[in-house]
Amino acid sequence: MIETPPNVETDQCGDLLDSLRRGRPAAGQDPVKRSQIIEGARRVFIDKGFEAASMNDITREAGVSKGTIYVYFANKEELFEALIEEERGTIFKNMYDVLDHADDLRETLVKFGKVLALKITSAKVIQAQRTVIGASDRIPDMGARFYERGPKRGHDKLMIFLNAAIERGLLRIDDVDLAAYQFTDLCLAGLFRQCIFAYRTKAPSQDEIDHIVRSGVAMFLKAYGTESLVAEESHQMIAIEAKR
Repeated sequence: MIETPPNVETDQCGDLLDSLRRGRPAAGQDPVKRSQIIEGARRVFIDKGFEAASMNDITREAGVSKGTIYVYFANKEELFEALIEEERGTIFKNMYDVLDHADDLRETLVKFGKVLALKITSAKVIQAQRTVIGASDRIPDMGARFYERGPKRGHDKLMIFLNAAIERGLLRIDDVDLAAYQFTDLCLAGLFRQCIFAYRTKAPSQDEIDHIVRSGVAMFLKAYGTESLVAEESHQMIAIEAKR
């Protein structure tokens, strides 16, 4: 059933006048109210899923009027995308900063891989991806936007890092795009599918992630590492031994 928004234009005018009188944010500009709506939507989407959730459900859960919710979001799809974007900003904030410090290529890849595996297999991210997958069949454009704003951006940043390592002579890769996908798959080997299909009821432990990532990085560098990388790591090992 299609939910018809109320007369938003009239509500906006009234809210705007009231805001000017009281010195409050204008309609659609109050970050507290917006956050209140998104929090209500988060609870509804988790409880019912995207398809079953309605704007009426979200209105009740958020404790706002229907007129108010439509001032901030045109429809359920827009609200869901705003929620996902906010979640992504919180969960993945600063995740790629480790790639800016690449003095030790192997350890940098290990650190990044561990953070990646930890985030991707977290309960929040798994739940969000399940919801997006469920909605993408009916709204493919939303699924495409989710991929472009999240996984694709991260993939592009990893490609930049790998290209820099190639310029330093540490890696030899013909297809960097493919290699970046291979790297993330190695770091998530066996983990992501088990989590997304609820085969696992708990997120993997730090020790398990460490083991999988280090093994994945070793395979990746075995395939793409150069003699220069071997020489650099040998010199690093000699320097560490000399300090003991």
